[in-house]
Amino acid sequence: MPVPDGPPGAAVPPGDPDAARSPALAALDADVVVCRRCPRLVAWREQVGRERRAAFRDQEYWARPVPGFGDAHARILVVGLAPAAHGANRTGRMFTGDRSGDFLFAAMHRVGMANQPTSVSADDGLRLTGVRTTAPVRCAPPANAPTSDERRACAPFLAREIAAVDPRVVVVLGAFGWAALLDTLRDLGWAAPRPAPRFAHGTEVVVTRDERALTLLGCFHVSQQNTFTGRLTPAMLDAVLLRARDLAA
Repeated sequence: MPVPDGPPGAAVPPGDPDAARSPALAALDADVVVCRRCPRLVAWREQVGRERRAAFRDQEYWARPVPGFGDAHARILVVGLAPAAHGANRTGRMFTGDRSGDFLFAAMHRVGMANQPTSVSADDGLRLTGVRTTAPVRCAPPANAPTSDERRACAPFLAREIAAVDPRVVVVLGAFGWAALLDTLRDLGWAAPRPAPRFAHGTEVVVTRDERALTLLGCFHVSQQNTFTGRLTPAMLDAVLLRARDLAA
């Protein structure tokens, strides 16, 4: 597929060494980064890449859809919402370059899932073990609010990633990701409860397909709105990740 027009930047995913371990993930990443299905999101991500925040005015923004990141054969998948305009939309790696990522990867490091507590750029040496991060929407949305149509347009990417990784546990950060994940799992043939279980921090739901089981764990999103107000504390996030690790084992 041709590289899309847009702001200057790398034309391939900026660096997930684990993706090379999975041809399915490598093919998915190649399709993700050239997607232009949603005109509103394309316009916004590229506008942000051109105008830039003052603190990053000298940096070249990725300004494209963002692939998942982490262990290609992870037993734990962490599903967020969408890339942050000046975080992953700038760096090209999920949860990298903003306060949300700082909070998440510090927790992963504390529980032994990451080799370092920080995630500042796509080439900073961060490696994840047993866990992979992704999102149901791959482009930074205005006001962090994707539309339902944009979520549906991006759903096939999440479905392909789940199928390729084949996790045992999914940690879902926030209600948007919860709803998107349940819809995607149904599309993949998983028997998710109806009516859909409501999102809440600490919720555990098991879905099945054939003789397989997949556990979903709800967790408040690692947004600054939650972490700065104490709605989500480091101890709360650590507890969810440790529970995920125990279930995955």
